[in-house]
Amino acid sequence: MFQNLKASNISKLQVSEFILMGFPGIHSWQQWLSLPLALLYLLALSANTLILIVIIQEPTLHQPMYHFLGILAVVDMGLATTIMPKILAILWFSAKAISLPECFLQMYVIHCFVGMESGIFVCMAVDRYVAICRPLHYPSIINESFVVKATLIMALRNTLTTIPVPVLAAQRHYCSQNQIEHSLCSNLGVTSLSCDDRTINSLYQILLAWTIMGSDLGLIIISYALILQSVMKLNTAEAAYKALSTCTSHLILILFFYTVIIVISITHSAIMTVPIIPVLLNVLHNVIPPALNPMVYALKNRELRQGLYKVLKLNFKNS
Repeated sequence: MFQNLKASNISKLQVSEFILMGFPGIHSWQQWLSLPLALLYLLALSANTLILIVIIQEPTLHQPMYHFLGILAVVDMGLATTIMPKILAILWFSAKAISLPECFLQMYVIHCFVGMESGIFVCMAVDRYVAICRPLHYPSIINESFVVKATLIMALRNTLTTIPVPVLAAQRHYCSQNQIEHSLCSNLGVTSLSCDDRTINSLYQILLAWTIMGSDLGLIIISYALILQSVMKLNTAEAAYKALSTCTSHLILILFFYTVIIVISITHSAIMTVPIIPVLLNVLHNVIPPALNPMVYALKNRELRQGLYKVLKLNFKNS
């Protein structure tokens, strides 16, 4: 009897929506963050759209390396769009409520896009490895077929391996507390509100991070170690510089992407006296790379910069 009564009470207490509180500790003035965040979002959309236009219109950029860059631009826009409209709605209109299905969907899509971005970085590292270490075999290995197959494999990997994240989160029981001290539906932020044991959620999150991000980072490190080893064998410093210069923009983006992920992991696991730090880092990690990636490539890559100039010049003439 008491068990039935307890089960009945628990079912009545099941929450129907979550409340995204925004940035912890600065609720009274967090709306001022909306301007820089909105500018970053607009920059991410416009810059990546421009990169896609340049790659499509410029025949000299119809190469595997730039195809991967175009895919990265699409992923970046998808990642930013997954979180930014809701964050801006919270900051501008106090639209903090989010339904449970919508929250779990956002959680899933964020994991998919972050994993996809990591996977594209691996593909780009392999592309540079073959171009520098196996230049004679490059046309036969890195071709359009390779781009399509690698992209499909990465897409399948991320869409399938991240399914348990929202499924496990949805299986938790949220009986009383529904206020999330975050601006988005992060897995750990949401499941911390559950009234039952969430050990399996934490374990799968760690497993996913090590198997996806860990393996990707490992492959990237191996690729660049082999590239460095090959470059060191070149006869002249000029040849070595020319070979490494094609990797500069890629390395900058990789360092930023994985460094922030490691910092976020550390701040989440540590007891933080300033809880806004992991929340702000999480948000910025999902919006700064989409804004930064096209700018770094445009500044560091001569062919892309020339294509960008041609497209803008053409548009100026037409106008």
